[in-house]
Amino acid sequence: MRVDMETERGSGADARAVGTWLLLCCITLFGLILLGGATRLTESGLSIVDWRPVTGVLPPIGEAAWLAEFDRYRDSPQYLQVNRGMSLDEFRTIFWFEYGHRLLARALGLLFALPLAWFWLRRRIPAGTGLPLLGILLLGAAQGYMGWYMVKSGLVDMPRVSAFRLAAHLGLALLIYASMLRLALRLLRPRRQALPGDAALRHFSRGLLALLALTILYGAFVAGQRAGYAYNTFPLMAGRWIPEGLANLEPAWRNLFENPTLLQFVHRCLAIGTLAVVIGGWIGWRFRVADRRQRLALDLLLGAALLQVALGIATLLMFVPVSVGTLHQGGAVLLLSAVLLLAHECAALPARDAAGLRAAVA
Repeated sequence: MRVDMETERGSGADARAVGTWLLLCCITLFGLILLGGATRLTESGLSIVDWRPVTGVLPPIGEAAWLAEFDRYRDSPQYLQVNRGMSLDEFRTIFWFEYGHRLLARALGLLFALPLAWFWLRRRIPAGTGLPLLGILLLGAAQGYMGWYMVKSGLVDMPRVSAFRLAAHLGLALLIYASMLRLALRLLRPRRQALPGDAALRHFSRGLLALLALTILYGAFVAGQRAGYAYNTFPLMAGRWIPEGLANLEPAWRNLFENPTLLQFVHRCLAIGTLAVVIGGWIGWRFRVADRRQRLALDLLLGAALLQVALGIATLLMFVPVSVGTLHQGGAVLLLSAVLLLAHECAALPARDAAGLRAAVA
């Protein structure tokens, strides 16, 4: 017997308003992650050599301001070692990528902070979401600093940001995205019933989320070490299933984070493994679950996984073009969204509602 139950307290209008706002923030952050990928692939991220959170909102205005900005860049390792002789017009091109990325990040900060203050002052924050929203706000502030901390690593000696800081920057962005999307789903698509098989599907979605997080993390190290340029064939690497040179570095642990051959090999294995798990889960549950929302979540998950693997292969075979590489980074966010949707559709009911459900059934 099924009994409909509300899982969120408070005004339904407030829940819809806050959920819609969070979803808008997720869409903006998705665009920011795409722009960040394009900024990295065009090697534009080191074009602005200082961090001015307030005064940096405005770009250079006038020829004198552009020349001053260009002069600062010409003292950087990237100009001296990579782009020596670059013209002012060429500098403007990479500058606009990084400037746009920083400006959109600031806009997202305001898009989150100002409505949050308004909802809070009007006492329209749904019960149980206040602390998570404050946590997201703090994560956003930390992400702003992490972005500059990452850029700083490429302004010292080598014209390349630290792969560890790049992974941390991307990982924190995805944590913020996942936190906002999880809250938005909770408010906009509340669970109203417990279904048979929820527990098994919930364990599957959690395991898949952990595997996907590891795959994305290794993807960040592949990007940070430029390992995507090392082997541009698929499925073989230099004509071999298991390439040579997987353990060339000493001490051995460095291979896990600094060896381009091992990084690309592990990322490939994790990606194919993730796809295999998704296909297995789809086959195992798609025609067993009765709930339409869970079936839709499984279909979206399979589609997102197939798309992401196809984009990854295309990125390799086409030698990491900016457009396809950017879409591949965006595909990771779509796949993460699909996993979170599935996890939401089989999430356990809050204890108060589960108790009420058992009482109603009895």
